Amino acid sequence: MERKLVCYCFGYSEGDIIRDVREGKGTSAILARIQKEKKKEACNCKHNHPEGR
Repeated sequence: MERKLVCYCFGYSEGDIIRDVREGKGTSAILARIQKEKKKEACNCKHNHPEGR
């Protein structure tokens, strides 16, 4: 099975986020981390993401 990455900076897959939401009873600690890091400009999406976003 192909691992569909959602976050290329931190290596999170679609499955990781789905599992996190289920375990977090509807909220995602992963999504919160990604958002926090993006606000701090601590990610490198423009270079890591194949579409440059």
